[in-house]
Amino acid sequence: MLKPGDADRVVAGHPWIYHGSILRMSAQAGDGELVQVKDHRQRLLGVGFYNSKSKINVRVLSPDRIEVDQNFFDERIAAALAVRKRHLPNASSFRVVNAESDFLTGLIVDKYEDVIVIQISALGMEKRKPMVVAALQKIFSPRAIMERSDVASRKFEGLEEANGLIAGELSGPVTVNLNGIKFETDILGGHKTGMYLDQQTSYQAVAQFAKGANVLDCFSFLGGFGLHAARAGAKQVLMLDQSADAVAASLRNAEANGLKQNVSAEAVNVFDWLKANTAVKPHERVIPRFDLIVLDPPSFTRNRASVGDALRGYKEIHIRALKLLKVGGALATFCCSHHVDAATFQDVILSAAYDTRRILRRVATYSQSPDHPVIPMIPETEYLKGYAFEVVR
Repeated sequence: MLKPGDADRVVAGHPWIYHGSILRMSAQAGDGELVQVKDHRQRLLGVGFYNSKSKINVRVLSPDRIEVDQNFFDERIAAALAVRKRHLPNASSFRVVNAESDFLTGLIVDKYEDVIVIQISALGMEKRKPMVVAALQKIFSPRAIMERSDVASRKFEGLEEANGLIAGELSGPVTVNLNGIKFETDILGGHKTGMYLDQQTSYQAVAQFAKGANVLDCFSFLGGFGLHAARAGAKQVLMLDQSADAVAASLRNAEANGLKQNVSAEAVNVFDWLKANTAVKPHERVIPRFDLIVLDPPSFTRNRASVGDALRGYKEIHIRALKLLKVGGALATFCCSHHVDAATFQDVILSAAYDTRRILRRVATYSQSPDHPVIPMIPETEYLKGYAFEVVR
């Protein structure tokens, strides 16, 4: 039973119930069990997984009394797949289940062609893993099902990390097709569950600025933005990433897609590279040499306490990038931190423009691909934001 006033956010659709919101327990519940949630007047708010070890004591699954059985998972995952087919009808690799966005709290499912990868971050879902796997086998008949439950949040649920092959066979990288470009993807050891699927639509959208351009793709990873730019007719693409393995893979991807002629890549600290390439003597100016610059860094902050440092980092890379960008050129820039909202992120960019005496025209706004749905009443589901700006002068 919840305290007075704490039921509103649950009624509105937010699935997390924190320990401090609970007035009392009518009966003892085991960790991972399905429990009923009621308001202080004993009105049913829903059912969800209970975990006394977690700050999130209950993760709500439904506003109704339901059975969380095999049929539940079959139906929920099929419904999530239908959303992807509606919004990304031509995609063969995408996120199938995005946890709270698909009302399957603590569960992520990614599809990489004929390989499925799952990531579980909640105890209640962990205890029902066999049913999740059975549903995925029934719906997809995949070549393999992998688990990449190596997220730090598992320890807050009292869970150890869990990685490895669950079903089928898999050896070596998987060739993933995004918008008709092939990417060699390391499912076993790559970032997240293998690669970043949340930029699939943005890769295509940003490429519109690339024809005939000299392009700088910062934090390039496997070459998502850079290779899309090259295919769109970029004159030259330079990709930068600190991971030598990612750079090597991006160059192999360039060759596999017939794009190697116009693409180069360097394994460097991107901050250091930007600083070195904008360093000038007193009374000298940086000569801009790029027509399109993409900034797609990893999250600079994992919590609210470090937001200030993160904003300074974002401003620094934007100042450097704007110095290298020609008048008339485009800057496509992204932030994947939930703790930095879109308005704050834009303010940082405009502050960097002020410091470099640049006037920007905003020409596009980006969000995560539709296979990562946003439920506005669950702010945690919206994390990726981006903009494209043209340099007016």
